[in-house]
Amino acid sequence: MSAPAGGDWDAATYDRISDVQFGWALEQLERLALRGDEVVLDAGCGSGRVTSELAERVPRGRVYGVDAAPSMVEHAQRALRTRATVLCQDLVELSLPEPVDVVFSNATFHWVRDHDALFAALARSMKPAARLMAQCGGRGNIDAFRAAADSVAGEERFQSYFEGWQRPWNYAGAEETAERLERAGFTEVSCWLEPKPTTPPEPRAFVQTVCLVRHLDPLPEGLRAPFTDRVLARVGEPLVLGYVRLNIAAVRT
Repeated sequence: MSAPAGGDWDAATYDRISDVQFGWALEQLERLALRGDEVVLDAGCGSGRVTSELAERVPRGRVYGVDAAPSMVEHAQRALRTRATVLCQDLVELSLPEPVDVVFSNATFHWVRDHDALFAALARSMKPAARLMAQCGGRGNIDAFRAAADSVAGEERFQSYFEGWQRPWNYAGAEETAERLERAGFTEVSCWLEPKPTTPPEPRAFVQTVCLVRHLDPLPEGLRAPFTDRVLARVGEPLVLGYVRLNIAAVRT
């Protein structure tokens, strides 16, 4: 849940409302068989909820959490204390104290523009035969919601603030992701898209903290709540977010 350059997160609110993402992570962890002595990287550790789960599953191992958002790192460090080492780093410039046996990532890679650089950096930080398991937003992710947000951004009240604004996400497809992983030196690559339509229990807090987090960056404080209200009015009730997840499994050569 790593933030792109130029934007932080509300880590406390994210920690409270991220049950959706946490549930996805638990589904992944059920597919990840661990002995309990591995060195594990949580790539995009966010507030540390998933990192804590990883630490529980490797009692004889070590866990590193990395996130680019200072608020997330601070929150995770407080929550995890000595159970994991949490570092504030951009994943494409990853530098760990030691190579890892497993890279796990949840709801993060779509915030990284250059996936070739991302996978190369991960490969450099992994032992031979180390495993990568990840899930992030994939092609088609919340398309309808993003279209509504773009429409509101074009309204006269908000338009000037979005001049030159660049969309920060990279919702990649399965085939192109598999090709990138193979170029980076991964084998046994498996990538697939999975629709995950979701109705968050706290719609306004969720979209403001997660879905619209980077849309709100260019707006002055006084326009952030009105912008959120306009987007929610456009999508209507009940809010159903058309999530599409890109699942990734691979082994480093």
